Amino acid sequence: MTKQEEQQKKEQEYQELVKKVTPQNNLFLQMVKAFLVGGVICTIGQGILEGAKALGADAEMAGTWCSLLLVLCSAVLTGFSLYQPITTFGGAGALVPITGFANSVCAPAIEFQKEGQVFGVGVKIFTIAGPVILYGIFTSWLLGVVYYIGKMMGVM
Repeated sequence: MTKQEEQQKKEQEYQELVKKVTPQNNLFLQMVKAFLVGGVICTIGQGILEGAKALGADAEMAGTWCSLLLVLCSAVLTGFSLYQPITTFGGAGALVPITGFANSVCAPAIEFQKEGQVFGVGVKIFTIAGPVILYGIFTSWLLGVVYYIGKMMGVM
């Protein structure tokens, strides 16, 4: 067997191994699960919103309570290791912005708490939150500069 044939045989065996160990995903089923999980989270949020309005809160206060309670629920579920199975089942549907963000901030803090309050929780909690805060502030500054220049030029 020549060196080239041996190389081709190894590549073919490798491709067969990759095909064998690569998980086969049903895209349609994943989309249905994401839709259902995201829909349930959003329905719970809408229920909180409507409940707060029924108790006499104005729209802004009801939205505040909705956000607060969804973040709290996500953090508590993450703390009890119950949010991970939801994300495993629902995929991107569990990443509804406010609950997904709360989970992504709490999970590293919980995971690294054994390293102490400063070097564990204090450092790892900003693994996700830090870049979001940084780019949020930078983007708002950049848009402020564009707005300011636009105002000076009479465009806005």
